[in-house]
Amino acid sequence: MPIGEGWRPAPRQAPVLFPWDGSVVASAPVGDVELARAAIDAAYEARRSVAALSTGTRMAVLQQVAEMLHENAGPLVELLISETGKPRTDCEVEVARTTLTWELAAHEPARLQGETVPVDFLPGAESLIASYTRRPAGVVVGIAGFNYPLLLASHKIAPAIAAGCPVIIKPAPATPLSTLCLVAAVRVALAAAGAPSVAVQAVTGGAEVGTELTIDPRVAIVSFTGSAAVGHAIARACAPRRALLELGSNSALIVCGDADLAVAARAVASGGFYASGQACISVQRVIVVAGVYREFTELLLQEVARVQVGDPRLPTVRVAPLINEAATDRVLQWISDAVVAGAKKLAGGRRVGRCLSPAILADVPDGTGLWDEEVFGPVVALRVVADFDEAIEVANRSRYGLQASVFTTSLALAHRSIDELEVGGVIVNEVPGFRSDALAYGGVKDSGIGREGPRWAVAEYTVTRAAVIRPVAGR
Repeated sequence: MPIGEGWRPAPRQAPVLFPWDGSVVASAPVGDVELARAAIDAAYEARRSVAALSTGTRMAVLQQVAEMLHENAGPLVELLISETGKPRTDCEVEVARTTLTWELAAHEPARLQGETVPVDFLPGAESLIASYTRRPAGVVVGIAGFNYPLLLASHKIAPAIAAGCPVIIKPAPATPLSTLCLVAAVRVALAAAGAPSVAVQAVTGGAEVGTELTIDPRVAIVSFTGSAAVGHAIARACAPRRALLELGSNSALIVCGDADLAVAARAVASGGFYASGQACISVQRVIVVAGVYREFTELLLQEVARVQVGDPRLPTVRVAPLINEAATDRVLQWISDAVVAGAKKLAGGRRVGRCLSPAILADVPDGTGLWDEEVFGPVVALRVVADFDEAIEVANRSRYGLQASVFTTSLALAHRSIDELEVGGVIVNEVPGFRSDALAYGGVKDSGIGREGPRWAVAEYTVTRAAVIRPVAGR
């Protein structure tokens, strides 16, 4: 395990399984509370030396990691397929986005700027000179989900380096391999730049490791990607220290009466099932205005029939196994519960080997997991509404609010969507799963707090420090 300046043996190992067939990919180290404490000890001791790294050094490290990712893209794709079971095309996108994230982060150290502030409003302050700068907040802990392990880890590690913060990353237990490879590469880049390797550490393990990493008062920032329930617990545990939470969603896609229905149908078929539906901004709730509901549904079913299910190593496959059998069983149960509650299954929702065929359900009622919660599987729920006003109301009637999309040819409706949808991002005529790593990303309500994207995460990982100078004492 990469802890301290070197590598420490883990107390045990556990197999990483290929979700397609259950075969063993590799044995991975499993950390414990003792190693978590050791990582915090090392990070806290190194916080000043990491904060003192020059702008040029931070930029050089970040750029070198980006170059190493680009050079090793092929093997990284194969590794991601093996440990996540995601389709090849999704793993290729993940590696490309990861590389871009590091390239974007390499620009951020030069943007850590402050400014002077006039403070001579009150008598006695006329001669004062005031300013502020942004300084590293301290030790960062990043806890990532299993679905995009390389990218999610990068969105926590790269901004921390840019900000001058030592960072400890905890990958999901099911997908530790790509994160460990990434941390090893970052440490090579740090060493090449003459920077301390302890700036980046990794600790694997279960919930007890995550708890230890979040409750220690020496940790300044906790950045978590995962479920709402765990995120709420982390926020309580680390208060009053800062928690950045990306907690998922049940993303809505609205189809207006003037939409290009063929384009919207293709968008739902791709945006609902990429990464086998295991994406927090995949299409889950599709809200269609009544006048076009029947035609849209027919077009959607035609598109879904063309979605290929099977071995994630094949380039044409779009839906592969979920991360494990427990996840598959849960999604099937949610489908069954929805049907019992009155929903109509229009397509899919059956086992195909270890996979689930892409499912379309209509009339899914409130109060069911498929409508209220994040399904994290290849399932899309349809609902018909009378008009655009009702569509907005239905979309907002959710405890989540990460991203949503609207298909319309009306500029007026597009702007109304941006103004009225209660989400962190509104995507017009594209899927809610569209994400640029150069853009601020995050949610409202139970979808979390804080923003990712290198520029915004660096701001989250820094604090302002005010400075006031009286040039001549006593005057």
